[in-house]
Amino acid sequence: MSLRDQITNDMKTAMKEKDMAKLNALRMVQSAFKNREIELRPNPMTEDEYIAVIKRLVKQRKESIEQYQAAGRTDLVEAESAELKLLESYLPEQMSREQIEKLVDEVIAATGAKTMKEMGVVMKEMQARTKGAADNKIVSEVVKAKLQQQQ
Repeated sequence: MSLRDQITNDMKTAMKEKDMAKLNALRMVQSAFKNREIELRPNPMTEDEYIAVIKRLVKQRKESIEQYQAAGRTDLVEAESAELKLLESYLPEQMSREQIEKLVDEVIAATGAKTMKEMGVVMKEMQARTKGAADNKIVSEVVKAKLQQQQ
């Protein structure tokens, strides 16, 4: 079952259960999918595109939570946290930092990267290999640290 079908089925379930918080969050996801489909026309969206849309929404929620915490708005933090938890349930299981470090070592060896100038090559290969299973912020930190060690 594709990610889009799974979200549609979960929307139907949320409607039947009258779970408005979940339903509203899933409608927001469907809307984001539709907007991305319009941007990509006439090409159809791939499963990776759907994951990328959800990752973007997760990133937005995390940034909102930080801002709400700084402003002392615990009510909004709770709402955003609930949406964040729901969105993360649709993402592939995230890799641990140790797994990321091991994969970065493999990619650096495979690409022969030696300097920070080659970070883009390593990052591109990492994104291809992780396919959304790793937080790009953590990947970037690890790649940067490993390449700086080599210099």
